[in-house]
Amino acid sequence: MSDTPNVTPVPPAEPAPGTRAPLSAVDLVAFVCEILAFGTLALWGFTMWPFPWNIVAGIAAPAVAILLWALFVSPRAVFAVHPFVRAIVELLVYASATIAWWSMGNAWIGVAFGVVAVTAGVIAGRRRLS
Repeated sequence: MSDTPNVTPVPPAEPAPGTRAPLSAVDLVAFVCEILAFGTLALWGFTMWPFPWNIVAGIAAPAVAILLWALFVSPRAVFAVHPFVRAIVELLVYASATIAWWSMGNAWIGVAFGVVAVTAGVIAGRRRLS
């Protein structure tokens, strides 16, 4: 007979209905990255296009990103998709904000934003999968 005790794994406790798990620092960093991505796309649209098109691009670019985020990535997403599809959409929004910084001539800000946003997204995504 073995001296090892018979232990069965216990799943983590689920929050009570109507409540959710408390926010962590990773959740807050991911939220700030989302807001900065939308703001970056608005800034890019308003500053990088000539007059009549800057209003269209300044409103449409963040609106499309917010729509994609609401449909696929948000905690209350309209479509329940595979986690990898969710990650691709999230990466698409972050990459578009990074490219916007590069096109505005601020490559280092774009690189820094991309590194922080992708790192926060990976950590938050891995926490969701566990």
